[in-house]
Amino acid sequence: MDSLKGQLLIASSGLLDPNFHRTVVLVAEHSEEGAMGLVLNRPAEVAVADAAPQLESLVGPEEPVFVGGPVEGQAVVVLAEFEEPHEAAALVLGDIGFMPAETEAEPATRRARVFAGYAGWAAGQLEAELEENAWIVEPARTDDVFAAPGEDVWSDILRRKGGQFAVLSLMPPDPSLN
Repeated sequence: MDSLKGQLLIASSGLLDPNFHRTVVLVAEHSEEGAMGLVLNRPAEVAVADAAPQLESLVGPEEPVFVGGPVEGQAVVVLAEFEEPHEAAALVLGDIGFMPAETEAEPATRRARVFAGYAGWAAGQLEAELEENAWIVEPARTDDVFAAPGEDVWSDILRRKGGQFAVLSLMPPDPSLN
C-alpha cells in the first residue's frame, strides 16, 4: 500500500471505537512499521493558556488544546503552518509540519494547533482497518487541519467527497435518536 501521509482518515459509521467516533485524522506518518496521526476535530475543554502556557504565543490565549488521539495523552504535539517549511521538525502536508521540540528561536508560523496525544497504529493495523472499511480516505487540505473548533469537520469533509458519502454526512451523531 502507498503511504497515506498527508491524507485524511474519516471514521466510517461502522467504526465503533469511542476514541474515533465521527473523527477526522490527519495521517502524519505511514510506513511498513505502522502509522501515526492526529485527530483534527476533538477540541478539549481546556485552553492552551491553561494547559501549556509556553505555547500560548503560537495559538492565542483562548485556543483549545485538541485531543490528538488515545496514545500518550500527556504528550504535547504542535502542528504548524510554517513560513519557512525547512524549519519544521517533519513536514506532513505542504508547509504544515511538526514544531521542533528544541530550538534557539521560535520558527515563524502562520498558524498552529496544540494536541494532547496522538493516534497510532502498529505495522499492518491501519491497512487491516482500511480493509474492514473502518476509515474513508480523502486528500487533506490545509484548511481541514485548522478548521474552527465548532465546525462539523466530519460532515463537511464527507459532503465534499460527495456521492454516498454526502448522504452519510447527514447521519446524526446518535442514529438511535433519529
